[in-house]
Amino acid sequence: MTSELTPRQAAEGALRAGLVLRDDRHEGVAATANHIHSVITTLRELDFADTPPAASYRAGREDVDAAL
Repeated sequence: MTSELTPRQAAEGALRAGLVLRDDRHEGVAATANHIHSVITTLRELDFADTPPAASYRAGREDVDAAL
């Protein structure tokens, strides 16, 4: 497992991307990035073996029962 992003690392990463963060934002940005990482990690563990790719979905071509 990857270690969590620290507030200092968040600030350094933002600077590399050309964003200057105020000191009071470092902790919040690190927490948000860590949360996003945990969600993505969970999604990567899902098994989509029988699920067709999104490009094969055609919106509006299903028979819809209006009586629902």
